[in-house]
Amino acid sequence: MAKPLTIAVDIRDLRLAKTGTRTYLEEVYKAFKKMESDELRFHFLDTFLPVYTGTNKWLKLIEHARYQLWKQLFLPLKAWTKSCGIVFCTDNFVPLIHLGYQTIPVFHDAFFFESPGDYGKLWLWLYKKTAVPAARRSPFVITPTAYARQRINHFTHIPNERLKVVYEGPKTLPENQNQTNEVQLLTSLMVKPGNYVLHVGSMFKRKNIPALVEAFGKIKKQGHPNLKLVLAGPKPTVKTDNDYQLILNTIKQADVEQDVVFTGYLSNEALGTLYKNALMYVFPSINEGFGIPILEAFHNDLPVIVADNTCLPEVGGNAVLTFNPFLQDDLFKKMQLLLNDSELRKTMINKGQQRLESFSWQKTATELVDIFRAAKEKRF
Repeated sequence: MAKPLTIAVDIRDLRLAKTGTRTYLEEVYKAFKKMESDELRFHFLDTFLPVYTGTNKWLKLIEHARYQLWKQLFLPLKAWTKSCGIVFCTDNFVPLIHLGYQTIPVFHDAFFFESPGDYGKLWLWLYKKTAVPAARRSPFVITPTAYARQRINHFTHIPNERLKVVYEGPKTLPENQNQTNEVQLLTSLMVKPGNYVLHVGSMFKRKNIPALVEAFGKIKKQGHPNLKLVLAGPKPTVKTDNDYQLILNTIKQADVEQDVVFTGYLSNEALGTLYKNALMYVFPSINEGFGIPILEAFHNDLPVIVADNTCLPEVGGNAVLTFNPFLQDDLFKKMQLLLNDSELRKTMINKGQQRLESFSWQKTATELVDIFRAAKEKRF
């Protein structure tokens, strides 16, 4: 009987990751569990040390040290003692040393290179001194889109043939089985089913939310007295790299204080309710590595508008309307078009359902395992 392929999956990031990187690890973790067999075994490895997620400067420095100890000492030793052939990490960093295994990291984007000012100096230094050299030692590096691969190749010079594109899937959002709870949530947010524009995500500068608020303000001036804009997601906890104050200023200038709703942090069930009852989804970001909300919107039968840059048209295909985020009024015109054309909305919803068939986390996991098998045979 052939020796099974044994894969170590670093799950420490579940203790602190948020937004898309957390979704990625959660979903592949669930998909990998379904694939275990006599020929394929997974070890989900975690640290025994506590993980600090607060804002104290000195404790954050200690956490950086603990993180590197995990990546460069404890994770390698655990993988070695379990005779793993592959060590897979979804948070950019893999061990520099190889103790009888090959390493496979996921580089979700090139933000570290494109926007270095958005990261702490220590974190940026560690990335360049450990994550990038370790990736260069790896037989393959996973990227979520062809666009991300191109940008990562540009900055790291890792050859394209070693940068493997593996698409992601939609986040699993449980449906609210209690209609009363759905009504209570929407009522608490002062929105009505089918009468709000939805955006889900952080308030990073690259998300370009002020442009969405401006376009929404112009829509309101055209009528639509009951239409709302729902910005779903937690408010930022740090002052850098967010547009929160600019968003508030733009809301005031557009005179839509009563029509823009901030939800704060939401459970997956509540988030599923918001997707289910929205009128459309708008994704105005000017830089993304993948864009999972596009697939979540497709899954919930929403027509989708995205910025026509980076990876968003690649993920959306012919199932999205696109706009130029640097051309004033283009987003306003696309939103107005969808609002006024019910047949177009139906067409976009149907296209979204067809496009969604190309994406699933089980497909992601299967493609990853194929890459793991190829890496195990590769002497690098």
